[in-house]
Amino acid sequence: MRQLLLVLLRRIRRGRPHVLGPGLYLLCLTLAVVGCASHSLVPAAQSAAIRDRERSLASHSDAIQAAVRESGSMGALAFLDAKDGHLVVLPGDSPADAWERYTASPENRTSPVSVPVVVTFVYRTDVPKAPETVTRSGLQQQQALRTSVAAELQRLEERLGLVQRDLASTRQDTDKVLADSRALAEDLAAVRKFMLQTAQLGWLNHESTLENAGSIRKMAASSHELAASSARLEETLRQLSESLARQLKELAARLDAIQGKVQNIK
Repeated sequence: MRQLLLVLLRRIRRGRPHVLGPGLYLLCLTLAVVGCASHSLVPAAQSAAIRDRERSLASHSDAIQAAVRESGSMGALAFLDAKDGHLVVLPGDSPADAWERYTASPENRTSPVSVPVVVTFVYRTDVPKAPETVTRSGLQQQQALRTSVAAELQRLEERLGLVQRDLASTRQDTDKVLADSRALAEDLAAVRKFMLQTAQLGWLNHESTLENAGSIRKMAASSHELAASSARLEETLRQLSESLARQLKELAARLDAIQGKVQNIK
């Protein structure tokens, strides 16, 4: 088979492509695929089962493409039910998307299908991609991974919601603390103003007390001086009174002497 392929390619290189028709080109491609598959690790029985499945699906290609066009998706998972062999088409934009849509659909719970071990994802005719062969276990693992990721995202969203609520509560507490701080600052400013006014009044009172004390001291000094002056005045009056009494006594004595002399003269 490999030698036949080499001969055909050699003839193409020699510049005689007109000898080969389109069917011969397709035959070359088929020989190349079969030659590559001969070195595959797939067991012969499984390889035969895959070929039979591909041939069976090829007979339903029109129905598969019609279902894909009707769904508006990029393609669909197509397989024959493992129990009764009827065609099953699961539309989706990728194999994982089609499998997720199917597992989430009500039909999966009401009338589930028997999915074979290996299924094929067929792209729409206008999508330049070859059909993909995927396994049921691989789709289930991808779905389990997506479910796990979705659950983790949900858990993270819940934690984010809790954090946001905590932040909102913390913000409210912070706003309350700030309001209390502003009120306390206003109270402190009022107390400081009152204390300043009290200090000013105390200072004025102290100044007034000092002035009153000075006035009292001055009054005391004046009183003391007045008392001393009164004492001096009293002493002076006493001395004047005694001097006046003495002078009057002397005057009376002189008058008596004068009167005696006058009487003697008569």
